[in-house]
Amino acid sequence: MRLIGFSTGAIAKGDFEGALKAMAPFGLPAVELSALRLTELPHLADMAERLDLAQYRYISVHAPSRFGPDKEQIVVNLLKRLVIRGWPIVVHPDVILVDALWLPFGGDLILENSDRRKSVGRTADDIELLFGRFPDARFCFDVGHARQVDPTMNEAHVILQQNRPRLCQVHISEVNFFNRHDPLSSAAVEATRRVAHLIPEDVPIILETLIDQGQSTIETEIQRATQALIPVFSVTV
Repeated sequence: MRLIGFSTGAIAKGDFEGALKAMAPFGLPAVELSALRLTELPHLADMAERLDLAQYRYISVHAPSRFGPDKEQIVVNLLKRLVIRGWPIVVHPDVILVDALWLPFGGDLILENSDRRKSVGRTADDIELLFGRFPDARFCFDVGHARQVDPTMNEAHVILQQNRPRLCQVHISEVNFFNRHDPLSSAAVEATRRVAHLIPEDVPIILETLIDQGQSTIETEIQRATQALIPVFSVTV
């Protein structure tokens, strides 16, 4: 059975305890603690030991997606307080300015493919260059980002085929015109099914489908994600 869970930010932005409380009745085995906004990261670092995470078999942290060069060392220092708990760190590659600050994370650094706004990390070639810089890092495949960059999902196939050995987490959502992570549409479900055969069964699935304002429900999005992970194609090795 797939390890499926949510990003806390999709359920309650900045409210880690509230998001975990909302997820608790569903017994989900995976969670991503989302500190996408710079102001959320110190709060997460300070309260990490108090969070009730006993039910989760997989826990990761999403680093802030935007900060200035003067904040990079501060962000890295705060993330170090979280990674020692065994929580790998998902990072958008465009925020990495000084490689030497991030290299010590080794395999706990998880690089994510970018959406169309970014100048790095969008294509298979981009990602190959990133892993040349960070040879020990692992990979988070964001289906919504890949579909936004190439709606045919052909590039997504190449990305997954080349990086499957590094794959340790998958983000699923609908990424809209404004680059927001919406609840899954039928088109997003079908697009995900086209690459589902390339996602190993033991790789955790994190939903970034925003339901923080009642756009959908946890149960509905889990059902849609489960459907999205039924492959259209058979696995070939």
